[in-house]
Amino acid sequence: MKFSPCISGKCTEEGTHCEGCGRTHEEIAETKRMINELVNFAQMKGYENIEDFADFIGKSILKKLQNPA
Repeated sequence: MKFSPCISGKCTEEGTHCEGCGRTHEEIAETKRMINELVNFAQMKGYENIEDFADFIGKSILKKLQNPA
């Protein structure tokens, strides 16, 4: 399955899938929850260099997906 990001202004809530991105509403909600948790974590820690934090998270995810343990 290929990931498809939300398309601004084209998201729908009817049915089981968004007509804008094609993902299930459940998947979209889970993704939003994970992102909100990371944002809350960064805010709780008071990181001033949020770009570095976001870059680190993205690179860490890619590394783990490319080299599963």
